[in-house]
Amino acid sequence: MTETESIAYDVVVLGAGPVGENVADRTRAAGLSTAVVESELVGGECSYWACMPSKALLRPVIARADARRLPGLRQAVQGPLDAAAVLARRDDYTSHWHDDGQIRWLDGIGAVLYRGHGRLAGSRTVTVTGPQGEHHVLTARHAVAVCTGTRALLPGLPGLADVGPWTSREATSAKTVPGRLVVVGGGVVATEMATAWQALGSQVTVLVRGKGLLSRMEPFAGELVAEGLTEAGADVRTGTSVESVTRENGTVVVVTDKGDRIEADEILFATGRAPRTDDLGLDTIGLEPGSWLPVDDSLRVTGSDWLYAVGDVNHRALLTHQGKYQARIAGAAIAARAAGVPVLETDPWGAHSATADHAAVPQVVFTDPEAAAVGLSLAEAEQAGHRVRGVDVEMSSVAGAGLYADGYRGRARMVVDLDREILLGVTLVGPGVGELIHSATVAVAGEVPIGRLWHAVPSYPTISEVWLRLLEAYRG
Repeated sequence: MTETESIAYDVVVLGAGPVGENVADRTRAAGLSTAVVESELVGGECSYWACMPSKALLRPVIARADARRLPGLRQAVQGPLDAAAVLARRDDYTSHWHDDGQIRWLDGIGAVLYRGHGRLAGSRTVTVTGPQGEHHVLTARHAVAVCTGTRALLPGLPGLADVGPWTSREATSAKTVPGRLVVVGGGVVATEMATAWQALGSQVTVLVRGKGLLSRMEPFAGELVAEGLTEAGADVRTGTSVESVTRENGTVVVVTDKGDRIEADEILFATGRAPRTDDLGLDTIGLEPGSWLPVDDSLRVTGSDWLYAVGDVNHRALLTHQGKYQARIAGAAIAARAAGVPVLETDPWGAHSATADHAAVPQVVFTDPEAAAVGLSLAEAEQAGHRVRGVDVEMSSVAGAGLYADGYRGRARMVVDLDREILLGVTLVGPGVGELIHSATVAVAGEVPIGRLWHAVPSYPTISEVWLRLLEAYRG
């Protein structure tokens, strides 16, 4: 390609993470020519610094925890994890931070990859500056999809940059185990990374500004996860803020608002995300650089007939699987509009409506115990004005839980809309519940009536019998 080549495509996608890849997959399947622009690695945050490496780190941790709860295995797994082997397996799952396989996949669907930094340059136009300074101008006949995701948000503490703090990227890609690690935050990244590094040999201290962990889930989820971290040896401190952080002779020194002084080898800030839109040329189309991009349910940016924002960048549901879902909806909407379809299926649960973003977002937190939820919590449902009832059961009431592990602890809650007798939300906490949440997702997304759920018979003896216990508790 020449230095100043200008070329037109039906669709231009900014960002080649899982979201951008799925938009490209759907538009190519519809026969639309598609260019994809990526400034880092094809495969994005999830493949190299988030979902895949974090879960590769956590899987041995959870497997050992489960084994320690079973007679006949307990004594065999009392020793430490082989940290080097765990990190090596993590490296395998990130393809050692090479994206050759992902590039082959893009080639296989017929999308054209441009490496470099892409910026909007007015309506339907993207300029790309390549790694060697080469320049391309891409125009989109039908749509530009912004799929650039988010970056870690660090607090404005004086001198923090000099400390060299970890963000989620360093926490998932570190080559050695720090002897002492401070984790600031109480959300998913904070709890998962605290779980992983404590098990790999770090002495972890978790500092949470709020009252507890996992504040967006039911309160009991954070309580049980905090208990698990404490039992594993971590120091969990709630209601605690960081006043200052310095690095003195290689040691991180943290001073809290309570006057406590904590020394560590590394510090991880897991305190939020910001959209990667600060250098995308949003100002050339009348939008604010660095802002989240509001969209309708077809993922089209408010006020535009050609710009789409898909995945984390629209701030609807910051989860890889939810971004991929949005990408499928957006790709279908782009294809339909390109084909001149006069009326799209934008009613709730229609082919061109990302309804699940509002009603049925599932999430699993891979801690010990696992926490999984879909839909609304009890408090969220009440705040939304629904007439609801929360139904709780202890997971230990299920035979399958006892077989899964001695001393199994966990809790389940379903939130019932009393007027419609459907489920608005389900939360499950306990070992292995991550594999149960899809049944709850089907029930919530499908708005399955309680009367019909009564006929969905769970197999005995599985942990899925928790569904029967919940329904029995509701019916009385």
